[in-house]
Amino acid sequence: MTSASKKRAKKVTASASRQPLAADKCALIVCDIQEKILAPIFEKERLIRNSQLLIRLANILHLPVLPTTQYTKGLGAIVPDIASLLPPDARFYDKLDFNCFGSGEFCSAVRSLPGKRNTLLICGMESHICVMQTVLGALESGYLVHVPSDAVSSRSEWNWTIGLERMKAAGAIISSTEMMMYELLRYSCTAEFKQMLAYIK
Repeated sequence: MTSASKKRAKKVTASASRQPLAADKCALIVCDIQEKILAPIFEKERLIRNSQLLIRLANILHLPVLPTTQYTKGLGAIVPDIASLLPPDARFYDKLDFNCFGSGEFCSAVRSLPGKRNTLLICGMESHICVMQTVLGALESGYLVHVPSDAVSSRSEWNWTIGLERMKAAGAIISSTEMMMYELLRYSCTAEFKQMLAYIK
């Protein structure tokens, strides 16, 4: 990346960072949390727990959820702990491309989201492969992108970290699950917050 490109990326990231998350502008992508690739994932329990929190939050706030899989035939289905929380009408997007935006079906689904959804929240794995390439695809398509650092991971800590660094350099907002939840919930006096509180404690 050239010096000029880095400056532009920093400027875009700073501008996006100042925009608070709004539920009616967001959708959640749950990327490839699959049975056959979960076992070696770094801190997989953290990844599962925080992805579950984000899915519960999406259900409570009525955010569209787009779950994806990478080559289900070879890598298995989404793990039951995640699949059981997905909305009943959630459509699964199986792909061969590492980048979700390499799938025409997925791109059509994102373009067809209800309302003016310009912000994508992305959790899943692996941080340095499918998550990172999907983030780049989303940014290239003009979306604001937020990545909860504790709801993505890779088989090694190094690749998890370097994936986050690459996404940040490209213009994604790197945050945490809890930061995202409280920003979207906004108030402590709402029914939505009280629903979510049972899972936050």
